[in-house]
Amino acid sequence: MIIYKDIVSGDEIISDTYTLKEVDDVVYEVDCRKVTKGADNIDIGANPSAEEQEEALEEGTKQVIDVVDGFRLNFLGDEATGQRAFATKKDFQTQFKGYLKKVVEKLNEAGKDEDFIKGFQKGVQGYYTKKIVPNFSELDFYTGESMDPDGMVVFLNYREDGITPYVIIWKHGLSEMKV
Repeated sequence: MIIYKDIVSGDEIISDTYTLKEVDDVVYEVDCRKVTKGADNIDIGANPSAEEQEEALEEGTKQVIDVVDGFRLNFLGDEATGQRAFATKKDFQTQFKGYLKKVVEKLNEAGKDEDFIKGFQKGVQGYYTKKIVPNFSELDFYTGESMDPDGMVVFLNYREDGITPYVIIWKHGLSEMKV
């Protein structure tokens, strides 16, 4: 098994037990599932419809996103109110620029050449402009277990069906650890 860790914070972000779909050679999109978690009951079955999910929750149980729960990702904001840490695109851009600078430093340390780094930066800019900015208001933001303010922000969104959650993870911000 391969565990992918944030190269800035060292936090575990995802593993190859999930299907990582590479998009634009810049990010991985990973479909997730909502699972019901209780004191002794973890339902890892298929996604029921939204109505069935609401009816099925019993006292003492809660629904979680499997990837978020399994890798102990932390919601950036107030979970009780759903208020996100990045209220505006400008708020997020400040953090994101700092993160990209750290990734470039790590890529340089790893011996990546200038063409590779320029390609990475161009790819990130294109994906950010085409996918993140237009969908900004629909995204939830998560960070790794350590909550390192310089670490990767993982995006959570829902597929067109409105039911299937998926995360967006920056490909070049990961290192592989075989276990």
